[in-house]
Amino acid sequence: MRTTVGIIGGGPAGLLLARLLHRAGIDCVVLESRTREYVEQRQRAGMLEQGTVDALREAGAAERLTAEGLVHQGIELRFDRERHHIDFPALTGGRTVTIYAQTEIVKDLVALQLADGPPLLFEAEALAVEKPESATPVVRFLHEGREQTLTCEWVAGCDGFHGISRDAFPAEVGRSYGHEYPYSWLGVLAEVPPSCDELIYARGEGGFALHSMRSASVSRLYLQVPNHTDPDDWHDDRIWDELAARFAIDADWTLHRGPITAKSVTTMRSYVHEPMRHGRLLLAGDAAHIVPPTGAKGLNLAVSDVRVLARGLIELHRTGNTQLLDRYSELCLQRVWQASRFSDDMTKMLHAQPDGDAFDQRMQLARLRRITASRHAPAELAANYSGLPLPLESRR
Repeated sequence: MRTTVGIIGGGPAGLLLARLLHRAGIDCVVLESRTREYVEQRQRAGMLEQGTVDALREAGAAERLTAEGLVHQGIELRFDRERHHIDFPALTGGRTVTIYAQTEIVKDLVALQLADGPPLLFEAEALAVEKPESATPVVRFLHEGREQTLTCEWVAGCDGFHGISRDAFPAEVGRSYGHEYPYSWLGVLAEVPPSCDELIYARGEGGFALHSMRSASVSRLYLQVPNHTDPDDWHDDRIWDELAARFAIDADWTLHRGPITAKSVTTMRSYVHEPMRHGRLLLAGDAAHIVPPTGAKGLNLAVSDVRVLARGLIELHRTGNTQLLDRYSELCLQRVWQASRFSDDMTKMLHAQPDGDAFDQRMQLARLRRITASRHAPAELAANYSGLPLPLESRR
């Protein structure tokens, strides 16, 4: 097989890239190792920055998002049994965020791709990227029981943290930076209407808690737990009791309880691989970077990578100019490191530190008080949470 752009990974990054390229007249092939059913059922975060919403609209993939997405004007911080609203539009000049599950984004993009897009091969396991330094890199993959090759002009590695794309970078070329956090998140899906209009970030006596939602009838909630926690050790009543304790405020507010339909534990880590390009192989999304979910940046970073990559490939296709592609890694990493910093700050400010002392606790409260008692500090939080400008915008 031959194509212009070989895309490894059929998650939101790979599918969105394929859609943007297809609309620009650039042929591509998407290789996804899992089945369609699997990729359409993976539960992931669903807080979309304004730029992510704009990208999906640009791709013609926002019909359901526009109809069903929940637009939020800010978030609520809770600590010391108090509640504090962070008003995004007032602090950012009108920017908002939207709740729309990543699962639904993937469903929308898959449907468009299969209806009128370029080839999307499910159960096509990428084995290796060969000759990435050449003008015709090759992706070896296994599909329908036999090994095949996809010869490309460019390869986009959108295959996640455990994919094979990053392995094609020679050891002397790449460098990685990582940090493991000493706690995890126990996440649950519950068939119950949300108890809030906007996300709640709480620093309770027992640790961090987050109240999010998937829809008007499904809630998504998280608890800070020790690493290596077994979700089966947490029965439903224990989960609801602990959530209620961490969200508690000295005001009239009640946490709605309902049937819990799913439980999982997410480890917390930061990871960045530099550079994000080697020859004609370019990494995007989790293949190049991981952030702790506290800042809701993972999906949004993947989309910003794809927007830069798509514009670079389109610019090359239309004008022959490689300037943007040549700066791909540099431009993306500017935003990646800022998102990593923001996510790390949010994480350390809101989570109970296992080895922390009274001084550490007072410092956390001082940071939270600064955010809720000034104008500059919440404006900085709102700007980062709702999404920093795409690096391309600074070139204009």
